[in-house]
Amino acid sequence: MMLDGEVVVVSGVGPGLGARLAAGAAAEGAKVVLAARSTEVIDQQVQQITDSGGEALGVPCDVREPADVARLVDAAVDRFGTITGLVNSAYGHPGFADLLDTPEKAVRRTMDIVLFGALNMTRAVVPHMKAAGRGSVVNIGTMTTRKPMRGEGGYAVAKAAMSAATRSLALELGEHGIRVNQAIMGWLDGPGVRFYLKMTADERRVAEQEVYDEIAARNPLGRIPTDEDCAGPVLFLLSRHASEVTGATLDVNGGEYMPS
Repeated sequence: MMLDGEVVVVSGVGPGLGARLAAGAAAEGAKVVLAARSTEVIDQQVQQITDSGGEALGVPCDVREPADVARLVDAAVDRFGTITGLVNSAYGHPGFADLLDTPEKAVRRTMDIVLFGALNMTRAVVPHMKAAGRGSVVNIGTMTTRKPMRGEGGYAVAKAAMSAATRSLALELGEHGIRVNQAIMGWLDGPGVRFYLKMTADERRVAEQEVYDEIAARNPLGRIPTDEDCAGPVLFLLSRHASEVTGATLDVNGGEYMPS
């Protein structure tokens, strides 16, 4: 299995990509630590993983709070002995509006979750990765940093800051055997996009499938990638199969955006 022997922490585990990442890591042999502010989803996911024969631990955690993060990491190490993988997927969105019309407080909150939360998590796990002699951090990015979308400016600037941090951390931590990469997601066919499809369809008085087809037509693959399918590339970056990959950005968007 691709992650056999690894201990992976996943932040921001909600009903979409975070849950699929945790389940996928466990299926690939990792011991998984699930973190989120709400316990509802992480408790369900831990139960599903353990029922399937995996090992998982759920810990409530607000990544903005260093004390919460420290408690999470202590619980992970107490249970599994080390930490060798981290996925920074904690999510915060300032609301859909033009950037200059987005309240500064909302943008700062998003920065606190996306950028500073990721730095809090990374700072806390690095000592254990150093002790293990290896580690992999994967930051979850967004295609809106590549292909701007109206109303996503506040979210995009936070993720762009995370992108810059990814490359700096890869440079700084490489000497310790710790890799840092980024997976940039586009449209994800999960709970969030399904809500958007229904909202847009209701506004336009058309079928949800019509809205789906319009979005899917932008992709060479002709579909909106699912949360589960997009988890796979992240698991690869966590694994030793990607041992020579660091400071990289992997686009996971069905081909809607192709960097030159």
